[in-house]
Amino acid sequence: MSAVDASSGPVASTIGVVGAGTMGSGIAQLAALAGARTLVFDAVPEGLEKGVERLKAGLAKGAERERWSEDDASAAAARVEAVDGLEDLAPCALVIEAIAESLEAKRGLFEELADVVDPACVLATNTSSLSVTDLAAAVPGPERVVGMHFFNPAPLMPLVEIVRAERTSDEAFETAYALGERLGKHPIRCHDTPGFVVNRILIPLLNDCVRVLDEARVTPESLDAAMTNGAGWPMGPCTLVDLVGIDVHVHASEALYEKLREPRMAPPPRLVAMRNAGLLGRKSGRGFYTY
Repeated sequence: MSAVDASSGPVASTIGVVGAGTMGSGIAQLAALAGARTLVFDAVPEGLEKGVERLKAGLAKGAERERWSEDDASAAAARVEAVDGLEDLAPCALVIEAIAESLEAKRGLFEELADVVDPACVLATNTSSLSVTDLAAAVPGPERVVGMHFFNPAPLMPLVEIVRAERTSDEAFETAYALGERLGKHPIRCHDTPGFVVNRILIPLLNDCVRVLDEARVTPESLDAAMTNGAGWPMGPCTLVDLVGIDVHVHASEALYEKLREPRMAPPPRLVAMRNAGLLGRKSGRGFYTY
């Protein structure tokens, strides 16, 4: 795989990414590979430093695995700039936020960004469970707010959901869709409904899988084997929840249940207990499995 051609279109402009965690650094890596000047900000300086290091390590690993050339990796790394404040994002044509999944935090960020960037700058949120319409309500000019929901790990997962809020303009929506294509993704268009497309289907399904653990008295290994060998899943549900993060899954389940009040959306007690005990999956070293 070679780097994405970025000779024209919105990705040739300056892209901003706020939040340098796993998702933010992955999205920034995609933007840099696609040829964009990529400005990355994180409110925690140590997090910003680690995020840029993670990004550059991902570029180097991709070159080692021949997903792109070493020259492409070096050029992409050179396009990444860690910035000290939100005001440094003023040149951006589009900013993607990938901060904590908190409505208050995201709305506050968008309010600040609206004072910094050009009125034509598209503001995109990577939220997986919050209402894009609710986020946009805090922004002067909510027409420029759109959802761009990437999946973890962002550099590898091909899908990005492009989410239209109630007041999203056609221009902002199509700009985000075109950017998804230029990043080498398979974007789909959808409207702002709880869980969008994938999580609306996947979260209650994974919750059902976890409930079966106790009801059918099977082990995580047996459940994963059943779904990979019997249903053709590429990854078993317990392995998948560990990868996503048990705290992330519980948070998304709670958000969907709050909106829809459907019992299948509510997180199973077993997952809530694991979250409360700090058994978060891969990132904590232990979830359904030990890593």
